[in-house]
Amino acid sequence: MMSRADEILDELYDNTIDGERDPVVALTNEGLELEMDPLVILFDSLIPALEEVGRLFEEGTFFVPEMLVAAKAMSGAMGVLRPLLANTDAKPVGTFVMGTVKGDIHDIGKNLCNIMLEGAGFNVIDLGVNVAEETFVEAIREHKPDAIGMSAFLTTTMPMFIPTIEAIKNAGFRDDVIIFVGGAPVNQEYCDAVGADGYAPNASALVRELKAKMGIG
Repeated sequence: MMSRADEILDELYDNTIDGERDPVVALTNEGLELEMDPLVILFDSLIPALEEVGRLFEEGTFFVPEMLVAAKAMSGAMGVLRPLLANTDAKPVGTFVMGTVKGDIHDIGKNLCNIMLEGAGFNVIDLGVNVAEETFVEAIREHKPDAIGMSAFLTTTMPMFIPTIEAIKNAGFRDDVIIFVGGAPVNQEYCDAVGADGYAPNASALVRELKAKMGIG
């Protein structure tokens, strides 16, 4: 007979995929009341669920709205688990600095990427929107990330990738970080043109490509 702890893991998985934030939060709290390990909840249920959501998105079964509600459900659970995970020996798989470039205030795609990255075990430093070149540089200096992500939603703000990458070069950090670019009008050709290291068309692809570039599973 399945234990309640195993049932909680199964229900968490299903409800996260379905984007049921309130049940996900309630199940997370119930699991903790049963003294389940926060790491088990995260790695045996929540992360696999988000990975499945990414797979469904990439095969065309899920679309952006389904990804958003699943990510919000995951975010609800992370709000409960984050302080507990900070007290464990769990180390993030890497650090990622994220921001929307100067002149652009769009953040839905960026926020979705942040949640997916966090769900995959990354420590995410979100600089917000309308981020100046020097702010990216200071964040690299302070946080020493493995990678940074620059988002642009408008064709008029995409060119801001160039001075930002140039500022990172001038500060001597270019060889220290993997640079990803993304956003609605961005593509691989533009990524190559501005000298970034990677481009991801969506949050799921970002996690996959980042892990590949870092050589982690």
